[in-house]
Amino acid sequence: MTKQLKTVAVSALSKKDTLVSLLIIAVLFFIFGFVSWANAILIPYFKIACELNHSQSYLVAFAFYIAYLVMSVPSSYLLKAIGFKKGIMAGFWIMAAGAILFVPAAYMRAYPLFLTGLFTIGCGLAVLQTAANPYVTILGPKERAAQRISFMGICNKGAGILAPVILGAIILKATDSGMIEQLATLTEAEKKPLLDGFIRRVIPPYTVMAVILGLLGLAVRFSPLPEINTDDEKSDQHKETKAKNYIIQFPHLILGAVAIFLHVGTQVIAIDTIIPYALSMDVPLFEAKVFPSYTLTTTIIGYILGILLIPKYIRQGTALKVCTLLGFVFTLGILLVAGQTNFLAHHTDISIWFLVLLGLANSLVWAGIWPLALDGLGKFTKLGASILIMGLCGNAILPLIYGYLADKPDYTLREAYWILLPCYVYLIFYAFRGYKLRTWR
Repeated sequence: MTKQLKTVAVSALSKKDTLVSLLIIAVLFFIFGFVSWANAILIPYFKIACELNHSQSYLVAFAFYIAYLVMSVPSSYLLKAIGFKKGIMAGFWIMAAGAILFVPAAYMRAYPLFLTGLFTIGCGLAVLQTAANPYVTILGPKERAAQRISFMGICNKGAGILAPVILGAIILKATDSGMIEQLATLTEAEKKPLLDGFIRRVIPPYTVMAVILGLLGLAVRFSPLPEINTDDEKSDQHKETKAKNYIIQFPHLILGAVAIFLHVGTQVIAIDTIIPYALSMDVPLFEAKVFPSYTLTTTIIGYILGILLIPKYIRQGTALKVCTLLGFVFTLGILLVAGQTNFLAHHTDISIWFLVLLGLANSLVWAGIWPLALDGLGKFTKLGASILIMGLCGNAILPLIYGYLADKPDYTLREAYWILLPCYVYLIFYAFRGYKLRTWR
């Protein structure tokens, strides 16, 4: 006989239980951010250590984020079978298994094994995301959901600011620029010991990460986080919902999933490609490692503005329109504005600061698309949410396209950012028109 999970109705939770639960979820979002945005360091790091081109190096993002497409549906079945708390524990343990794969991969300097580890970490993260997002939506008043999403975003991006700095401080040294220049003059036999030593710097941090993730899984399993049965929550039944039988009959959802795909892809491009772009300006790797943190800082500024301004001064939909328009304008700045500048002690082309500002433009897009895409779905809400989560595979696909363009002889790293323009054009369309469509006719 199957053991039934002890669940708690959302309405039965006390204010204290709700606050504690949200704090636990905030910790989860911090972990999501730290692990995810560490890729910004791993991409240029593996490019050097494993002697890759741009396209091959962006397989880091592909292997990590394609797990969302693979695991989105299995995650929902897993959580239904074992419950949210055990599911979160399983997600942490899957991530720990992926982190520990970095040890043999580093000893063999085997890039495919690193990618396997990243894919495994991504699978565990997909389970955690599938479990954590319903908590954010359910725990608290519906009208304040956007504020809770913004707060979780601050936790996520705050960890993202720390991740490149901390990981970069561990695995990168000020003398690495000289070693990188020296590699071009060495034979394969002479390069091997240098690159072997370079790649093995990743072993200590990922071993520690594996241990921490394993312990966090146990901690959440025995934490006061309630086991919530979301199947008992009532969903609004709109007249148009009752007349529809298939999820494909909701164009604003399908178009919203495409918008999520493009949004997350532009966000990852803005963060994960900025170090190679800085390197192309002759910025040393030890200095360039801080640029992802700048982009994430502007994202946090956007979240804070969202918390302060929405809905008291501006509507969520208005914020979405402003952010998508800013994304288009800042992309034009990357492509068309040139000139040397000294800012924050960095001597770079001014275009890189427009790339940093894309963090601000991207900040409120997710929180804007999500409620608009799920509006009026009624009984199809959970399936619609799964489809939106599948859109996260844009994190995997768009960086590969950028890397392909960056490797073409007739493109530079800067010109490859043209890929962002059609993405923002579509996001502008969805913000102004696409979310209103309730029929394909």
